[in-house]
Amino acid sequence: MTQDELKTLVGQAALSYVTPDTIVGVGTGSTVNKFIDALATIRTRIRGAVSSSVASTARLEALGIPVFAASAVDMLDVYIDGADEIDHQGYMIKGGGAALTREKIVAAQSRRFVCIADASKYVPVLGGFPLPVEIIPMASGRLIRQFAAMGGAATLREKDGAPLVTDNGQHILDVRGLRIADPLAFESEVNQWPGVVTVGVFAHQKAQICLLGTEQGVQTLNF
Repeated sequence: MTQDELKTLVGQAALSYVTPDTIVGVGTGSTVNKFIDALATIRTRIRGAVSSSVASTARLEALGIPVFAASAVDMLDVYIDGADEIDHQGYMIKGGGAALTREKIVAAQSRRFVCIADASKYVPVLGGFPLPVEIIPMASGRLIRQFAAMGGAATLREKDGAPLVTDNGQHILDVRGLRIADPLAFESEVNQWPGVVTVGVFAHQKAQICLLGTEQGVQTLNF
């Protein structure tokens, strides 16, 4: 199967984790788009969704799924989202789609995080994928130097020749060359650096379940 077909497979499989008459937490990205398309087939059985990005909100609403503000909802039963990398403990790197801050907020508001990914995202150690870090722009130079001190090469993410601006009005650094052996400690440390809005390591908001698309079908990993 192609990578796109694997994404479709796990997007459909995630429907089994959606409880009827609840509000569903929905992430961002190409794999999540497959889940949103699948969710539309049962939209009359759910109350709606809390979305982690402007892009996901637009797709949900276009398919007739009501979208609620996170601040208007208490706990969510489940959060469905993809990952750029996920390890054998359910720790992830996220933020390739630039929505990491809102993704982490919705994940923290959810009882369960179900990650949907194709097998290429399953790794022994995090860091092969460039680590996204959402930052306040004035801190960029100092943060680039701080990452360099720990062996990482950070660059400002651009779009159309200018710094990419997130849904929150901030910028993103992509950090290459890291080997994140202790994701919990790494996330805690970098989160404390002045100017960091969110680091794209999801260890404190890890996945409890991963639906992994493989050539043999959907593999369910429990963490």
